[in-house]
Amino acid sequence: MVLYDPSMVAAIADGLELDLGPGDVIRAWKPRVPGVREVLHARFGAHAYPRHTHDDWTVFLVDDGAVRYHLDRHGHVAAPRMVSILPPGVTHDGRPATSKGYRKRVLYVDTSVLGESLVGAAVDEPAIVDPDLVAELEAVHAALACPDDALAAETRFVAAAARIRAALGDPNAVVGPSDARRAGESLRDALDAHVFERFTLADAAMEAGWSAAHAAQAFSTTFGISPHAYVVGRRLDAARDRILAGEPLADVATVLGFFDQAHLTRQFRRFLGTTPRRFAKGDEGRRTTTVGRNQAAGVTPTPAAARPVVPPRPRP
Repeated sequence: MVLYDPSMVAAIADGLELDLGPGDVIRAWKPRVPGVREVLHARFGAHAYPRHTHDDWTVFLVDDGAVRYHLDRHGHVAAPRMVSILPPGVTHDGRPATSKGYRKRVLYVDTSVLGESLVGAAVDEPAIVDPDLVAELEAVHAALACPDDALAAETRFVAAAARIRAALGDPNAVVGPSDARRAGESLRDALDAHVFERFTLADAAMEAGWSAAHAAQAFSTTFGISPHAYVVGRRLDAARDRILAGEPLADVATVLGFFDQAHLTRQFRRFLGTTPRRFAKGDEGRRTTTVGRNQAAGVTPTPAAARPVVPPRPRP
């Protein structure tokens, strides 16, 4: 579904005409990820944004070209290999920095994720040069492009948002080591309670009594695996038994919380290196099982002392 960039809606409401060239492209949508109000991918050749503000944070990557903009009357340039942050309520504009235009990917992020206490820091330094954060946000956008990977997108988004808060000086961005195991185990219990249902990480974390950011970070620190990978591993572990028992793949996908059969097949291939149909043939299934169980748990075989301790859970 194609929507409008919020600033364009505001500009049209103010009676300003927006000239989009023949090569300009705008694609926007509302994802099923708590805290992300809108995703926008755009390519502009000459379009200039008028001065405007947003109610939400604007977090964007420039993939090609560069953007010249003013934020609170101070000039900046957004270029590739950096993350640009525009805080809510602060006036800004934007235009191509060169005659070649630019291509960008944007997340409009709710103030419940990036608090208003960070606005001043973002105004002072709206560019974050952090290759790991750039890679994390690129992974968020890749996951957001697949509607059936909402939990993966949310898990990555939570991690990226925590890194942004830390870069902006939030002292609470990182969970303390004394709370890590307690928070990680609480989240694991909540994930196990809903592992074959469709749920959000935010809901599971709230049930565990922690924020999504702290719970996800603590889970990864404690068990050496992301919440999303853990859930997929649990579902695939149960799926193998049902597939080898001859259950229809569509039913397996529905019962175990996958978006659809295609989602099950994609995750099966990604984690186990084969498709559910080939796995069901028997010989290949038996050959794949041992490796598959490790991959589905997100664990590369290592000496026992080095493995994260994730106690096994009962199958359905």
